[in-house]
Amino acid sequence: MRRNTNARRPEEALLADLRRRLREIADLDAVGAILSWDQATYMPKDGAEARSRQGALISRLSHERMTDIELGRLLDGLAGYAESLPGESDEARLIAVARRDFEKAIKVPVDLVERWSALCSAGYDVWKRARPNDDFAAVRPYLEKQLDLSREYAALFAPYRHIIDPLIDNLDEGLTWDVVQSLFSQLRRQLLPIVEHVCGQPPADDACLHAGFPEAAQVDFSLAVARAFGYDLDRGRLDETAHPFCTKFSAGDVRITTRVRSDDLGDALFSTLHEAGHALYELGVAPELAGTPLGRGTSMGVHESQSRLWENVVGRSLDLWRHFYPALRKSFPSALADVPVETFHRAINKVERSLIRTDSDELTYNLHIIVRCDLEVELLEGRLAVKDLPEAWRGRYRSDLGVSVPDDRNGCMQDVHWYSGAIGGAFQSYTIGNVLSAQFYAAALRAHPEIPQEIAAGEFGILRAWLGQNLYRQGRKFGADESVRRATGEGMTIEPYIAYLREKYGALYGAVPAA
Repeated sequence: MRRNTNARRPEEALLADLRRRLREIADLDAVGAILSWDQATYMPKDGAEARSRQGALISRLSHERMTDIELGRLLDGLAGYAESLPGESDEARLIAVARRDFEKAIKVPVDLVERWSALCSAGYDVWKRARPNDDFAAVRPYLEKQLDLSREYAALFAPYRHIIDPLIDNLDEGLTWDVVQSLFSQLRRQLLPIVEHVCGQPPADDACLHAGFPEAAQVDFSLAVARAFGYDLDRGRLDETAHPFCTKFSAGDVRITTRVRSDDLGDALFSTLHEAGHALYELGVAPELAGTPLGRGTSMGVHESQSRLWENVVGRSLDLWRHFYPALRKSFPSALADVPVETFHRAINKVERSLIRTDSDELTYNLHIIVRCDLEVELLEGRLAVKDLPEAWRGRYRSDLGVSVPDDRNGCMQDVHWYSGAIGGAFQSYTIGNVLSAQFYAAALRAHPEIPQEIAAGEFGILRAWLGQNLYRQGRKFGADESVRRATGEGMTIEPYIAYLREKYGALYGAVPAA
């Protein structure tokens, strides 16, 4: 009897079934993301109650599939097959990552997932209305519930060294509070002398950024720069929201949002470039990884490195604006006709002690993050009550940033994160992203010293190709540390970041002192 050569081996059938199940989970998660995107952009205000219920349903269905006993049996059946594969193969990494995700998910009751999803949706809606009214009393009950659920979640992964560790692990796999604290300590020691020096100089005149700028023209110009970076409108779109974000529905649908103010040119511009950096990462993941746990960025910290690289390292460079400034001036002639490019460049890199994290400069930004992470730990450990958060926030901003917080709107209500998600685990990613943005860029420059000249010509293909080959394509195949080592030749280090800041702000404000 002739053997049927078209028949699949048993392990191939199991792998096909695994991929099918994982794609279903990915599709459900994408549906949930669409609901969240709509709530943050176009949903009528009276739709919030139903949206909370709908989001919770999708979260429950996704979690039930993620914890299905049949999925566990599939992974058990593929364990031997995975050991026979090259360790770096897509199949071996898919099985390993799916196994880790499954084992983590089965520790979390579906009831907690559903309750948390509903709370996040409801909390976001209340925050969106309460912040403009400076109404902390309205969001306080939601924040207290977020704290309760964050603690409940962390307890599922006890014993831990710090209560925040399981929450950090959700976004930056393998990272711990001890490592974060060490990073913060190193950065504070290096940054404070530079901040003191620069803030002791006459501040940059940024009046040119605060004239009247028609909002539609701002969006058009910002999107034009994002498209030049490589953002593909055949696979994305730009919309407005209260707190900008990037979201991925599929490999062919990665959307970004921005925030526009007629009296602040930098808000829409750099929000758009920031979110475009996230989108370039997601759009660059290898197509064959789509619909699997490997088909997205490896960690939030690495993800933030790409938004900060394109927003700051590239987006606030003089090389970039030597090319784009004539077009910007043409878009806003009455505001910028008499403003030299050097003045504009200095304005967009102004350093000052400020209230708002998302508006802060590169030198003081990480000080904002340290405050938030410290307060998160105090809340989680029970050393700080939610009712006392506004005053604690004011105290830390006085001591750490030297500014007085006039109200809660510009204080503890300014970020959406705690009101639409866990308390703990997210903010450290922004500082990691800052550090890694310079490290990735320095590695790209070592391979291609001509990149600055390319940027000055309004071209970004070499940099984008290097990032695509060395980082983007791999998606989540490798953990954050391994991804950084593969791309840069070493683990995360603050040295390229500090060198970048010293060179940049030394040129703008005079030689900066060493720590």
